[in-house]
Amino acid sequence: MTRYAEIKEKNKREIVLLRGSGCKWRRCTFCDYHLDFSSDEDSNYALNQEILNNVTGKYKRLEVINSGSFVDLDAKTFQRIIDICVQKGIKEIHFECHWMHRDCVATLRNTFDSYGIHANIKIGVETFDAAFRENVLHKGIDETSPTKIAACFDEVCLLFGLEGQTETSMRYDIETGLANFNRVCINIMVENTTKIKPNPAVIEIFSRKIYPLYQDNERVDILFENTDFGVG
Repeated sequence: MTRYAEIKEKNKREIVLLRGSGCKWRRCTFCDYHLDFSSDEDSNYALNQEILNNVTGKYKRLEVINSGSFVDLDAKTFQRIIDICVQKGIKEIHFECHWMHRDCVATLRNTFDSYGIHANIKIGVETFDAAFRENVLHKGIDETSPTKIAACFDEVCLLFGLEGQTETSMRYDIETGLANFNRVCINIMVENTTKIKPNPAVIEIFSRKIYPLYQDNERVDILFENTDFGVG
């Protein structure tokens, strides 16, 4: 598994895939990402320190992802992230967080602010169709208002290529994301170990009608494969 890479196109940054104690939600019907975890904090820290040693600071931005939320990373790993940012002159950092941990975001921001580092927090909403999101995807977001969801977060992940999605619904999700968040990351569903499968017809609609509209938008990242950022 590749755990360090550089994103050299939009919003240039380094990215690391660290290992934590695992997603605490683990009910999303489409996701097996949470399988990358360990309850051994010392083992996690040893691995994470090795990964973080690759960071150069060349873009002054770093994205940190793991198999859940930033709260799943151990304390030593967190301190190592801070140390690396300070040593390498990184001024902007990105983390992921599930809705259930939204009350932890302010503390994270304040911690990095104290070092002169701006923290961006990304949430996986997948779609702003709340009924589809909760009844089909089981995301665990008990809020329907995009504006209220965005109150704690800076960036949003969307998931396309699922049965039931349409050109209209996908465009609505993207435009809603752009209206409420600084950045949008679109993931196209790929085969994994879950029962949720990619729908080729929906993916074809996205590729033909949606992708051309946003491929050059600097605020929109589009991943046709979940390794397109270079990690995974």
